[in-house]
Amino acid sequence: MAAEIPFVREMSFTYGEPDTVFPGVRRLVVRNPGLLTLHGTNTYLVGRGTVAVIDPGPLLAENRASLRRELHGEALSHVLVTHRHLDHCESALSLARETGALLAAGARRSSDPLPGAGHFGEAADPDLTPDLVLNDGDRLEGPDWALETVATPGHTSDHLCFSLCDRRLLFTGDHVMGWSTSVVIPPDGDMTAYRASLRLLQRRDDRAYLPGHGPPVADPHPYVTALMAHRVEREMEILAALAAGKATIPEIVQVVYAAVDPRLHPAAGMSVLAHLRALIAEGRVRCNGQPDPTAVYRLS
Repeated sequence: MAAEIPFVREMSFTYGEPDTVFPGVRRLVVRNPGLLTLHGTNTYLVGRGTVAVIDPGPLLAENRASLRRELHGEALSHVLVTHRHLDHCESALSLARETGALLAAGARRSSDPLPGAGHFGEAADPDLTPDLVLNDGDRLEGPDWALETVATPGHTSDHLCFSLCDRRLLFTGDHVMGWSTSVVIPPDGDMTAYRASLRLLQRRDDRAYLPGHGPPVADPHPYVTALMAHRVEREMEILAALAAGKATIPEIVQVVYAAVDPRLHPAAGMSVLAHLRALIAEGRVRCNGQPDPTAVYRLS
């Protein structure tokens, strides 16, 4: 039976206008809607008076103006980045320099894109250099807030979540979203790491997730369990396609993602590749040459 993920795509918001989603947490939605961003990027402002901004989003004039207006009269102490995809971080450096805030992000550990993957791939800023390189468990504080870093590699190698400690809220970036599964694009994205990061969240006691796109996830544990079951199901479908003689990623995508919008098939192909690389590491699948989008695959 197919894994049922309780997606929620609808949320009430107005571009450029802040919403208080939880006490002490404001959300601005950036006007960059799309197939991978839903309504747009969620930018979060944590605290009052002295504020931390999480994922200030792309470098758009309207976005910058909204942030300036909302931060007027307040001190911005930290600009936090969940990961280096431009829809989350492109305006981070300019905002930090303009305000004197510290720019904080994880360490980038990725390698160059794989051959044939460049036509898709979410655009990233490999040169973003933070003032603070964050590691798992690091703590940042303001007068009325404390955020703790939760390392969640998988969607990207540098992906971080941020826990608002005393309120059991977790800002999840693109690791967990309420409206869709996360795309995992090798080599920076890694399916084994992604699934391990889901298990990490399953062991936590968060009461809600605030993702980088879409509405909050109000009941985290069953939701993460459904995401994990979905990945197991996808893996089994890929193995079944290989057993049926489908040897290339486009052939596998046509079978496994037959009901998915064809515009999303390039993204689906990257997730299939991520699954195949994990299966090769486990010795369950082989391929000719390097595991990339153009390789031919077979069961071991």
